[in-house]
Amino acid sequence: QVQLVESGGGLVQPGGSLKLSCAVSGTMFTINTVGWYRQTPGKSRELVAEISSFFSADSPNYADSVKGRFTISRDNAKNMVYLQMNSLKPEDTAVYYCRLAAFNAWGRGTQVTVSS
Repeated sequence: QVQLVESGGGLVQPGGSLKLSCAVSGTMFTINTVGWYRQTPGKSRELVAEISSFFSADSPNYADSVKGRFTISRDNAKNMVYLQMNSLKPEDTAVYYCRLAAFNAWGRGTQVTVSS
């Protein structure tokens, strides 16, 4: 059974940083594309960043709103995906979810709040 568990959310001031983690289990992690999404009340879930499988030469994909501020990475030895978020803005406030594309499997999310 595929499972994803997010962690690392919290409250941070504007301009601050957070690093989110996603632990993946139950599948061949290295061959899967993994993405970070976010959702605010009343809005659809949106793609924040996506990283292709270990065997792909594709560069990570980012939403325009986070380019230059967020970085997605993966540690295949640990079955982990990370989202380093810098220069955070109040509009980054959302619940952040990790998704395994091949299975359309989601974690339960972690809350990120950017506020002074």
